[in-house]
Amino acid sequence: MTGTLYIVGTPIGNLSDFSARAVETLQQVDFIAAEDTRVTLKLLNHFGIKKPLVSYHEHNLRERGEQVVTRLLEGQNGAIVSDAGMPCISDPGEDLVKLAARHGIPTQVVPGPSAVISALCLSGLTTSRFAFEGFLSTNKQSRRRHLESVKNDTHTLVFYEAPHKLLSTLTDMRDALGAERRISLVREMTKIHEEVRRATLGEAVAYYAQNPPKGEFVLVIEGAPEPEPPEVSLEEAIEEARALTKEGLRAADAAKRVSAHTPFRKSEIYSRLVEDTKECDGIGLI
Repeated sequence: MTGTLYIVGTPIGNLSDFSARAVETLQQVDFIAAEDTRVTLKLLNHFGIKKPLVSYHEHNLRERGEQVVTRLLEGQNGAIVSDAGMPCISDPGEDLVKLAARHGIPTQVVPGPSAVISALCLSGLTTSRFAFEGFLSTNKQSRRRHLESVKNDTHTLVFYEAPHKLLSTLTDMRDALGAERRISLVREMTKIHEEVRRATLGEAVAYYAQNPPKGEFVLVIEGAPEPEPPEVSLEEAIEEARALTKEGLRAADAAKRVSAHTPFRKSEIYSRLVEDTKECDGIGLI
């Protein structure tokens, strides 16, 4: 019988955020695949969990992924954890879950803290629609191309960034997205020195040029403004309504439909339609 792969979320800072179900799951599996076994061992020791660890990270994921899948196909149950937060989000666990899916191996999720969602909640920016962009490339040209590709995205944008790259990243963001675009810089979440700095990109660049950043950052940036709808003239609105009447729609209904997405009232569109109809009828009688 094939085993199950459990995707287990781990704390992003505060160990008290580790759920009872996560502890129970790690106690029951046969082995745990971990991004950094040293980090995971500290977590396991804190909760008194003793399980074999398998080192699984971006540099060995092909070889170790096959080994993990073999053990699962043999009937063992395994868990995948990241150093902090949910596996698979900017994390090599993504590849292991894909591999398990290709082999028909059951997977179950044990939800836990997520830096992306936590930072969004703290940001004070729109959370209903967002795009997670992960880490930007260390290559300057690739980084700038990435930013150019999202500069007109109206969704809130979320990035991860390390402290030693923060200033150069913010500078590129300011140049690509505009100095007035709002940003919330979130760091040390769930820890003693949790901080949310809300500013414009221009202000953020100026601040961190004078204050060296510390800790891992989640950058939450407001989306681009919604594009203004194209201006429509009254004549164009009437022409659209006239086309609808030719398709069989009553004049009143055509005027109502066109009025819904133009700045003109139903009555003024309708009155012009009626006038045009009368004129046409008059011409026909001569």
